[in-house]
Amino acid sequence: MQKYDTVVIGAGAAGLFCAGVAGQLGLKVLIIDHSTKVAEKIRISGGGRCNFTNLDTTAANFLGDNQNFCRSALSRYTPRDFTDLLRRHGIPFHEKHKGQLFCDRSSEDVIQMLLAECDSGSVVRWQPCKVSNIRFLASKLDEEDIRNYEIESDLGTVQTRSVVIATGGLSIPKIGATDFGYRIARQFGLNVIETRPALVPLTFDSEAWAPYAQLAGLSLPVSIETGVKKGKTKFLEDLLFTHRGLSGPAVLQVSSYWQAGTPIRINLSPDCDVLQSLTRAKANSRKLVANELSALLPSRLAEAWAQQGNYSKHNWQRPINEATDKALAVLAETLVRWEIMPTGTEGYQKAEVTAGGVDTRDLSSQTMESKQPGLYFIGEVVDVTGWLGGYNFQWAWASGFACANAMAANLTAGLTSVH
Repeated sequence: MQKYDTVVIGAGAAGLFCAGVAGQLGLKVLIIDHSTKVAEKIRISGGGRCNFTNLDTTAANFLGDNQNFCRSALSRYTPRDFTDLLRRHGIPFHEKHKGQLFCDRSSEDVIQMLLAECDSGSVVRWQPCKVSNIRFLASKLDEEDIRNYEIESDLGTVQTRSVVIATGGLSIPKIGATDFGYRIARQFGLNVIETRPALVPLTFDSEAWAPYAQLAGLSLPVSIETGVKKGKTKFLEDLLFTHRGLSGPAVLQVSSYWQAGTPIRINLSPDCDVLQSLTRAKANSRKLVANELSALLPSRLAEAWAQQGNYSKHNWQRPINEATDKALAVLAETLVRWEIMPTGTEGYQKAEVTAGGVDTRDLSSQTMESKQPGLYFIGEVVDVTGWLGGYNFQWAWASGFACANAMAANLTAGLTSVH
C-alpha cells in the first residue's frame, strides 16, 4: 500500500497551489481529482485570462458567518507574494481596473505555473481518479510510521498522515463541481453553512420584465445596493441587461448579499444630478423627454424609460418644455432609485462561486485544520466568499499556503517524512 505525508483532493486553484508548496517544503504529496482536466475554473476565468488576484485584497472583501476568519491567512500570503511567483515564472500580467490583475496571454499560464510548482515538489497526481471512501485510522499505527487516514480510490488505496479537501463548491457543475467536500465535512462531524449561488445573475418575473427584455445586451455604469441600515451593501459597477434579468459586475457583486424576497435598488445615473439636468433642459430645450434623457443614459434605455410614462399618470412622451415639474421629478426619482424585486438567480450553472460551506468555527484560521485532527479544508469549499475581481483566487492561494506550511510544521515538529 502506498503511503504519503498528505493527500490533497481537488486539483483546482487551492489544491494545486497547496500541493506544490507542501511538496517543496519536504512532504510526500499525492493530489487526486475526478476530472480529466485540472483547474477548469482557472481556465475559464477572466474571459480566459484569469483574474488571478486583486491588489487591494482585505478581509472586508469577503463574506461568511465569520468575516474575519480569512484575515490571518490573507496577511501571510499576499497578492504581492503571488505576483512575485508569476514573475519568477516569466508570466506577464497587467492591472485592468480596481486592483484586478489579469494574465497578458491566457489563463493557461497560471495553470502551467501551478503544475510546474507541483513538479518542483515531486507531487504525484492521480487524474482522473474518483475517491470512494476516506477512513480515519483511530490512532498511531506505530511510533515510526504514523498514518491517520486511509483513502480508497479508483487507482488504489493509500494511507496518509493528513487529508486536504480542496474540492470547491457547487458552482458550474458542467466543469465538474460536486458536493464532495461538504459530504466529507459532515462525515467527520463538521458543520456546513447552507450553500447558495454567489456572483450570479439575477432573474425576474417574465411578465414584469417584459418592458426591459428588449434592452438585452445593453450595459452601463450604475450604483446598486441591497439590504437596509447596517445590512446595506452598495457597489459602483457596470450593469448588464439580459433577456431574463440583470447581470454584469454590479449584479454579480450584489447577488452575494441579496436575500430572497427582498428588492435591489439601482441608480441608473450615479454620476450626475438627474433632476437638475432635466429641469435645466426644460428651460432651454424643446426636444422630447427621451432625447434629453439620452444625454444621461444610453439612448435605448432612455427611450424605453420614457415609454413607461404611458403606463402611469405622468406623460413623458412629449417635449420636455411641456412636461410638468412633478412629472420630471417622478421621472428622475425612478432613474436614481429604481427598486425591483428579483424572483431568483440563474443558479449554480451560472454562479462564479458558492457562498456558504464548511463552517469556519470548526476550522483553525491559522492552519485550515478542522477539529478532526489531520483533516484540512481550503479554498471555495470553506464558508469564505470573496467579491468579484480576483479575491476568491487570492483566498485559494492564501488558504492553500497556510495549510501547506502548517502540515510541514507538524512534520518537522516530531514526525519523519516518508521520502
